[in-house]
Amino acid sequence: MRAERFSRLRLLYGAEALARLASSSVAVVGIGGVGGYAAEALARSAVGRLTLIDFDVVAPSNINRQVHALEGTLGRAKVQVMAERCQAIHPEIEVEPIKAFFSAENAAILLSSGVDAVLDCIDTVTAKLLLIETCWKRGLPVFSSMGAAGKVDPTAIAVADLFDTRNCHLARILRKELRKRGVGPGVTVVYSREGCRGNGGGQLRAEAGEPHSPRRRPTLGSSSYIPPLFGLTLAGEVLRRLTEEDL
Repeated sequence: MRAERFSRLRLLYGAEALARLASSSVAVVGIGGVGGYAAEALARSAVGRLTLIDFDVVAPSNINRQVHALEGTLGRAKVQVMAERCQAIHPEIEVEPIKAFFSAENAAILLSSGVDAVLDCIDTVTAKLLLIETCWKRGLPVFSSMGAAGKVDPTAIAVADLFDTRNCHLARILRKELRKRGVGPGVTVVYSREGCRGNGGGQLRAEAGEPHSPRRRPTLGSSSYIPPLFGLTLAGEVLRRLTEEDL
């Protein structure tokens, strides 16, 4: 049975690429509506090791868009629930769940496990800036999600370098702040060209540069399908990078 688990991937990528995926290690920072789906896609794609980083627990408001949010998981740590889900999908996978908020104090420790790529699925600007800056300066491939909240049009989702995005408030904030830190092109992002509905854009701008706190995130309206599409697209970009020699 387990020999057949990734048989369709072998047909798609070839045996060598599949072996490379099995030896790859990916960190997913932020296990919410975007990060949960990204982590699951990687587990279903034979990636051998995942590091899952998030400080939060599953809440009722997560149920409309987060793959691990169920009645039976409410109140549990998102990283632990997601780790169990990934191992149920791919029993041979090695998963390290870390219940922590990514910060300057723990950045070196959290990214010290020899990962091949990092998925930035954080939804606070200050932590997002820190993660992108840290990865970029280390030469560690980082794939970042821009704002999925306040969006309803799946056809407006796009992939680009952070410095080539258009009509994305969050990307504009990040470019401005990252330039001050000496960071330039080289960060692949998933974003939407659709304008942000409601007060999402204003809240994101207000948060930029403020002292960070895990509980100071703005509350934004979010659909059941845009965050998953962001996460799946991010996972696809990582898989392309890990298998690109065979594509």
